[in-house]
Amino acid sequence: TSAYSSPAKSLGDPGITPLSPSHIVKDSDAEDAVEQLFLVVVAIDFGTTSSGYAYSFTKEPECIHVMRRWEGGDPGVSNQKTPTTILLTPERKFHSFGYAARDFYHDLDPSESKHWLYFEKFKMKLHTTSNLTMETDLTAANGKKVKALEIFAYALQFFKEQALKELSDQAGSDFENTEVRWVITVPAIWKQPAKQFMRQAAYKAGMATPENPEQLIIALEPEAASIYCRKLRLHQMIELSSRAPVNGYSPSDTIGTGFTQAKEHVRRNRQSRTFLVENVIGEIWSELEEGDRYIVVDSGGGTVDMTVHQIRLPEGHLKELYKATGGPYGSLGVDYEFEKLLCKIFGEDFIEQFKIKRPAAWVDLMIAFESRKRAAAPDRTNPLNITLPFSFIDYYKKFRGHSVEHALRKSNVDFVKWSSQGMLRMSPDAMNALFKPTIDQIVQHLSDVFDKPEVTNVKFLFLVGGFAESPLLQQAVQSAFGSRCRVIIPQDVGLTILKGAVLFGLDPAVIKVRRSPLTYGVGVLNRFVEGKHPPEKLLVKDGTRWCTDVFDKFISADQSVALGETVTRSYTPAKPSQLVIVINIYSSEQDNVSFITESGVKKCGTLRLDLTGTDASVPNRREIKTLMQFGDTEIKAMAIDVATSKSVKVGIDFLNY
Repeated sequence: TSAYSSPAKSLGDPGITPLSPSHIVKDSDAEDAVEQLFLVVVAIDFGTTSSGYAYSFTKEPECIHVMRRWEGGDPGVSNQKTPTTILLTPERKFHSFGYAARDFYHDLDPSESKHWLYFEKFKMKLHTTSNLTMETDLTAANGKKVKALEIFAYALQFFKEQALKELSDQAGSDFENTEVRWVITVPAIWKQPAKQFMRQAAYKAGMATPENPEQLIIALEPEAASIYCRKLRLHQMIELSSRAPVNGYSPSDTIGTGFTQAKEHVRRNRQSRTFLVENVIGEIWSELEEGDRYIVVDSGGGTVDMTVHQIRLPEGHLKELYKATGGPYGSLGVDYEFEKLLCKIFGEDFIEQFKIKRPAAWVDLMIAFESRKRAAAPDRTNPLNITLPFSFIDYYKKFRGHSVEHALRKSNVDFVKWSSQGMLRMSPDAMNALFKPTIDQIVQHLSDVFDKPEVTNVKFLFLVGGFAESPLLQQAVQSAFGSRCRVIIPQDVGLTILKGAVLFGLDPAVIKVRRSPLTYGVGVLNRFVEGKHPPEKLLVKDGTRWCTDVFDKFISADQSVALGETVTRSYTPAKPSQLVIVINIYSSEQDNVSFITESGVKKCGTLRLDLTGTDASVPNRREIKTLMQFGDTEIKAMAIDVATSKSVKVGIDFLNY
């Protein structure tokens, strides 16, 4: 038997049974809510490896301001984002975020640092945890556990305070949270619980409240990127295509030089953090016609997301053609390969111990690797040097009784040598080999997407996200797909999502059609039909034979849903005298679901309609209307007793069932 008992047998309520042939109502006036007027939209790109925010005043939507430069910063890494790292004091209170957290943690004496709680790259936990709840834990570098919700709320609260402070400094007076519409980006391939988790963390951080949920939009990363790419002008992107030289460069030059030029351009404008988004459709876009398709590949630190969009003219609205896919193929995979290489050379037992005993030095080593990782390129010939922290060399000698140099000689990893300046010297081939597994997975996944029937005739492939800065990834995508479509990279590729998220917050209606990631329905009773229904589902009540546990479908997985679309069904209590009506809502990743007891079906909401005290002159077949509204990343459900207009509402909840 399933984890859920039949609705019919539980609570002594006979449940509900469908009343009418189902119909879908397109409710245009369902949203009579007064559109709130916000003075500013602030978008937060909460990334696996780095995070940032950007904002725009609703009065001048063509100006997008990226957050101020932060203290700290790494050699060889120029970006306007800050590492997604957070430090809590030994008493578990918030201490610092970003470079500040990293540097402070690093400067602590090892005897002290083991009491402090340091977290990095923790966002992936939301993707990898299959049964995420409000109670899920995260593990700090010292092995201690803290509730994930607390860490995420601390991080969002930090960004909220930073942004409000910057806005207040600009405005010359205190800026109130109520004047801000917040947008937080999440990977499109995240499951619903993770998306809801982000919203709960934002409520805890005080960005919005369950009573006023419109103040916060959860945006999907590739959608945000897509919105920004529509605005691109030719001088704002680099085309990696074999078709024609760009600005007089042949394609082989562009991978290198286009970027050098772009970097120069960015460097000159480093002081200005304001980007003008011309209120036009960019040139690339003007080549797209009604019905044209393009793919956005958002490659970040943790995940790679792919979405296929189609243009709907005249206003250029976007329609999602194929549900978002992807996986954990972000640039973290490269770090993981580097760690495996270290284990191969120095022994897994040593690396595990070193991470626990010298956590700050381990962080140091990974920072050193990060800047060399960014120097990897397809045509590089000179080796890459990675400085080993002194405590690594020292601790290794204590641990093994021989030197790091000896380990390298003995390990016969021929690509990696020891240089007399105390560095690991990696040949370019060795570095490229670290990228290979991750890049292969991205290319393979993209090939699978290209083979889908919905994905024929793709005109452009936009490569965005932090990992898209890697020339190795650019080259791999270009050589695999350059013949099928034009591969385009926005110039400030790491900020694409951030800027798109701001544009989305200014005009959330730009995305018109999404694909539902799940099938949704409610549990009902149907009249039992011999031969059609399984005998074990038979329930006899007051002489009527019912089939229990029936899944009455509202919408199926991968079905197109227009934003704000409402699906309505009518039910009637199976027993006329019943006064409390309980409607359970279920979801499943499968398309065709017949019973709520099938595997993979999860309960994600309950509507309880209490009809006690209502007039007795109700018709004997009472009609209960049930509506589900599919919107944003949230879904709302409502039940109405037609005779008395009594109603009850609920948001679909994936974390608490």
